[in-house]
Amino acid sequence: SLYGNSFLNRFHCTVMPNQVLESISLVDSPGILSGEEQRLDRGYDFTAVLTWFAHRVDRIILLFDAHKLDISDEFRRAIQALKGNDDKIRIVLNKADRVDDQELMRVYGALMWSLGKVINTPEVARVYIGSYWDHPLHIDTNRKLFEKERTDLFDDLKSLPKNAAVRKLNDLIKRSRLAIVHAHIISSLRNDMPSMWGKEKAKQNLIDKLHETFFRIQKETNVSAGDFPDIHQMREKLKDYDFSKFHHMNQKLVNRVHDMLSSEISQLMALIQSEEQQSTPQERRVRGGAFEGEEDSPFAAGYGEGTGAGLGEQRWIVEDNMNNYERLFDSLGPIDGRVSGAAAKKEMLKSKLPNTLLGRIWKLSDIDRDGMLDLEEFGLAMHLINVKLEGHDLPSYDKLPGHLIPPSKRGFIND
Repeated sequence: SLYGNSFLNRFHCTVMPNQVLESISLVDSPGILSGEEQRLDRGYDFTAVLTWFAHRVDRIILLFDAHKLDISDEFRRAIQALKGNDDKIRIVLNKADRVDDQELMRVYGALMWSLGKVINTPEVARVYIGSYWDHPLHIDTNRKLFEKERTDLFDDLKSLPKNAAVRKLNDLIKRSRLAIVHAHIISSLRNDMPSMWGKEKAKQNLIDKLHETFFRIQKETNVSAGDFPDIHQMREKLKDYDFSKFHHMNQKLVNRVHDMLSSEISQLMALIQSEEQQSTPQERRVRGGAFEGEEDSPFAAGYGEGTGAGLGEQRWIVEDNMNNYERLFDSLGPIDGRVSGAAAKKEMLKSKLPNTLLGRIWKLSDIDRDGMLDLEEFGLAMHLINVKLEGHDLPSYDKLPGHLIPPSKRGFIND
């Protein structure tokens, strides 16, 4: 093993019949040591193992407990070992039901501040807040927030099989560019070495001025600075090599890699897109287990709320407030049972919603596409406005849920 027998003795694999595991594989790291435990020796290079896995996985999840927030020295080193894989990292603030609203705000702020010092990137990491176990919530005031965060996290994980091929292709492009840069660096160091005397002194001088070599190669080849290896790690590794034994640049091989990046990668991408079109959405997503435990049930996230209110019920949900909507409708001076777009616009603008959202609401409500609204259509428009004002999302332009379609228009929609 690359990391010794001590690591192999602690590495365990489990195979079990589970529908979730047909789509993804899970790798769980041992618990992070903190306090006095950090003095214990694991027997292998823990951060090196994390780095190896980080380069090969599709998603990295960092777990924090809201009531026990701590970034120990080992955890700090573990996070730093993930450098270069920032796009894969998701952060989960777990057991958030253990603290109240005010304390949760403080915990979240402290977590972001601590992570900003460790991850050292200007982008804000995505943090999912919730309680991810099957115990009753201690403080349930944030239940809706937890449900939305859980849905977002699960949607992200469900999409992993679909995006796996693209990620591998991106990794191939990244490694190819790094190989080209590496060839330029090695060739440059070889050319700058003396042929006979003073090799050790010249080697040390080249290592000390490696940043100048990087800058020169970047200027001569127009290679992005992001494609270069970490300069500090490169300096450490170069100390163990004899520069005079490095190979000169093989331009033919480099050109072949360039040709691959410019033409063959696009062909591979076309194949991936073709396979995605041939497969069903279910085949491209994680299925089973907790990923489907709430779907198609009253306990699904958002069920019975927002545009989901009234789903599965006999009555049309808009009728609950139809008396109010009818008074507004009559005040707009309808002609032949319809109000014009201009008249409806004046009333809809009172909501102070952006014109883009009001335009979507109009298209969803004007079922018969006659440019006017009858009483049912007007009531639907007012209902959707209230849904948005309450903080819920609107349906897309062509996805009005069936239970929101006015009863008299349902035959029209079917036709």
